[in-house]
Amino acid sequence: MQRLTLLLTLFILSISTNVLLAETPEGSNTESESVLLSNTRQLTFAGRRSGEGYFSADGSKLVFQSEREAGNPFFQIYLLDLETGDETRISPGTGKTTCAWIHPDGNRVLFASTQDDPQALEKQKSELELRESGKERRYSWDYDPEYNLFQYDLKSKEYQPLTKERGYDAEGSYSPDGKLIAFASNRQAYQRELTEEEQAMLERDPAVFMEIYVMEADGSNVRKLTDTLGYDGGPFFSPDGKRICWRRFKEDGATAEIMTMNIDGSDVRQLTDWKVMSWAPYYHPSGRYIIFTTNRHGFANFELYMVATNGKSDPIRVTHTEGFDGLPAFSPDGKQLAWTSNRSGSKQSQLYLADWNHEAALELLSLTGFSDEDVEQSAALNARESADSFEPADIARHVNFLCREELAGRLTGTEGEHLATQYVATYFDELGLKPGGDDETWFQEFEFTAGIDLGENNLLSLGEESEELDKDWNPVSFSANGEFSGNEYAYAGYGIVAPAIEGFEEYDSYVHLDVKDKWVVVFRFLPEGITPELRQHWARYSSLRYKAMVARDHGAKGLIVVSGPTSKVRNQLVPLRYDGSLAGTSIPVISLNDDLAGKLLTSTKKTLLEWQTKLDAGEPVMGFVTAGPALNVQVDIKQVKRTGRNVIGVLPAKQSYHPLPAILVGAHVDHLGRGGSSSSLANEKEADQIHFGADDNASGTGGMLEIAEYMSSLVADKKIELTRDVIFVAWSGEELGLYGANHFVKELEAELNSVMESLGGPPEKEKAESDEEEKAESQNNELPLRFVIGACLNMDMIGRFDKALILQGVGSSTAWKSIIEQRNVPVGMPITLQNDSYIPTDASVFFMHGVPILSAFTGTHTDYHTPRDTPEKINYQAASEIAHLMGLITRGLAVSPDTLDYVDQARPEELRRANLRAYLGTIPDYGASDVKGVQLSGVGKGGPADKAGIKGGDVIVELAGKKIENIYDYTYAIEALKIGEKVNIVIQRDGEKKTLELIPGSRE
Repeated sequence: MQRLTLLLTLFILSISTNVLLAETPEGSNTESESVLLSNTRQLTFAGRRSGEGYFSADGSKLVFQSEREAGNPFFQIYLLDLETGDETRISPGTGKTTCAWIHPDGNRVLFASTQDDPQALEKQKSELELRESGKERRYSWDYDPEYNLFQYDLKSKEYQPLTKERGYDAEGSYSPDGKLIAFASNRQAYQRELTEEEQAMLERDPAVFMEIYVMEADGSNVRKLTDTLGYDGGPFFSPDGKRICWRRFKEDGATAEIMTMNIDGSDVRQLTDWKVMSWAPYYHPSGRYIIFTTNRHGFANFELYMVATNGKSDPIRVTHTEGFDGLPAFSPDGKQLAWTSNRSGSKQSQLYLADWNHEAALELLSLTGFSDEDVEQSAALNARESADSFEPADIARHVNFLCREELAGRLTGTEGEHLATQYVATYFDELGLKPGGDDETWFQEFEFTAGIDLGENNLLSLGEESEELDKDWNPVSFSANGEFSGNEYAYAGYGIVAPAIEGFEEYDSYVHLDVKDKWVVVFRFLPEGITPELRQHWARYSSLRYKAMVARDHGAKGLIVVSGPTSKVRNQLVPLRYDGSLAGTSIPVISLNDDLAGKLLTSTKKTLLEWQTKLDAGEPVMGFVTAGPALNVQVDIKQVKRTGRNVIGVLPAKQSYHPLPAILVGAHVDHLGRGGSSSSLANEKEADQIHFGADDNASGTGGMLEIAEYMSSLVADKKIELTRDVIFVAWSGEELGLYGANHFVKELEAELNSVMESLGGPPEKEKAESDEEEKAESQNNELPLRFVIGACLNMDMIGRFDKALILQGVGSSTAWKSIIEQRNVPVGMPITLQNDSYIPTDASVFFMHGVPILSAFTGTHTDYHTPRDTPEKINYQAASEIAHLMGLITRGLAVSPDTLDYVDQARPEELRRANLRAYLGTIPDYGASDVKGVQLSGVGKGGPADKAGIKGGDVIVELAGKKIENIYDYTYAIEALKIGEKVNIVIQRDGEKKTLELIPGSRE
């Protein structure tokens, strides 16, 4: 009997040569009992002794064992109603019993009993006669081979034997879902022929053959989990039902340690190593720690301790009362502890109850942070509470979890992303999906450059004076590292070299300028006074990388970048910002503030303002070279490497089907993290806050998880048979540049190409009848992804539904329109279809590799990429309907024998990234595809557009004299604007055109 052994003290006396001194272990707190336990009270009073109490799943009852029957000296099983105080015996009163447990449904009780032993009454009589004679056996537990597990039905009052094997079957407990029973048994010793040595061991100590078993709740499918000589016993399931805790005695029975393992017997972990008797472990409902009994403080003093399930901290003492404290069990809500103690004046062992301080326990065990265990528990709970259908509350659970402060905005490569992906992985596991990541795990990891940082050795001096980093100067992100010096400076104006095109002459800042082995000084951006048309032409030659390349190719020692007095920047120094490229340059590139740059011009009698003003007209101006104070600089820039991870779960089709290309359903789980970033639109007051990303893209991730639940339930209930696998992916790295999706495609294509090479290349096909077909066939050979991925469904921002759901990528297959119409019949969503497949989200990666895509989107809004994108603003009803529609589309594709065709699209020229320095504060409505112009869903509060009187719903049809018909026209019109210079903007509102005046602000 693992859990009762109430008087093990006497057993320990027999090995008193190994007695341990009652020392206080390192890390214990002599006041722990008052910290962790309060309102302690005795629960049972009757009988010779009582103990080993365990709560019902609803916490209203306690099942326990007690020696209190007049005609039976052995334990019987009783049920204590904690609401009324009623006690009811539920065992038959005949034989020995031990180790009871209430089924989660509350209607059945499991316990071990010898009630079917033909000699039960004789054994009772013999024990009573011995006691009446004044004698009493030394206490030790009787491993009677007649013990079997019984189930008692509280309604029918009937007993059902669950085991019938000879041997000691006892110490049983139900799994949290009531489907499994874990128990201890030495049945193996009675099922095979023993050696003489083994037979002697059995007669001396039957417990040495005890092992842990699990079986179905009806007693079927019994399998052994342990196989170690020595007493393995007392198994309990973890709160999520995935692991078992138990205690393992050494072969001599003198010492025991606390153990855990998976319910299939794998991943065995030892949590204690004291070489004393530590036993009776029990999980806290949080799953984060285990409470247990130990005699570490002496053979006559058993105390309660707790230990973290992750094994990363020392056990902490709980009780500090002389005598026996053991066999602990937490209430289902984790707020109370029941245990057995002889702390009363009579020294009889009885049940006690106390309030439990979970927060103090976490603090003592150094578990106060948000851990993987917390995440797993939350995901498992949400999975249990979620419906198989599409419900707004289910989407809300996912969004609220992913937006918790502990996840800090889920930036790729951070702890927040780790916790977010762990949540998705646990949810996939709860749904019964198969891991599809690296090495049969849920995760597919990828390394990326997360940014750049300054090393310890960044120094600059001009003449004899040292200058201050981040105030007077900064290295530019792509600068070469090292030590550089020189005192010759070549002034190359704005450093632009632009070719002549129709209407514009060639422009070259380096004409007749010798810059070899000299520092080249250039202004940022573009000349302020040029025409909008010229601004657009020169924009592509004005980036700092381009200017550095030109300076390097002219033989410059290094490049000095200056903003200048006319630039109207908010910060004169170029921010140290990673631009997404690993490419650097071979020369130093540094940024100086205007005051420091002015010191370089001292010998020329020119001022920075005079020089820049002359250049701002846009006319060719000859550069010049001058000597000045020596510039000595040391640059130390480091790339910050991080690892992100996708989460991949697979719902496999039956192997009997011919393999067809899989359907991929994805959503990116990452966001911007805490503080400003290159893509943050937070205002100055929000700069250091968490970007929660409720819409972007906790909403899409929630929708993807609900589709996974819907599809897995259909398969489990045998309502559909899949003709192809369905792959569910939570992408990471989307906000940084589609890193996760690109890595997935790269890895998959590498694997496919390897397979194709091993098979001698792609299968032979008929010769193409035209050059177009040959070109397409060639592309197929180079891009085999569509051979295994038949379609990619994506959800990115589905939480701010207003007028219509936007489905993007419809032009990637001729089949999409009819599929959408068919599957929208049960849902009835208003939908806007967009053909464009070059969209800024993960799905575009698959489109560019030959896979049809369909992406759901509800549009941008004023909270986009700010800390204001929070859960309470999500339209959960619409989000659940969108998930329903995408789920029906997934279902249709997954059961169809047909594979979608793929329609390629020309990549728009307009995809060149505009050089946007001007800021207007407008938020385009990407769902308004049938509008001529750019319709706005809103404007940034306090921004230039807001100040001009522009409102959400307005349609911009003209900007600074440029006709606006689409988003590309609008983007490049902004590129031509000059900061601070008033321009006219024409909007259409309520059928009328209005001309407003707008003053562009600066993004820098």
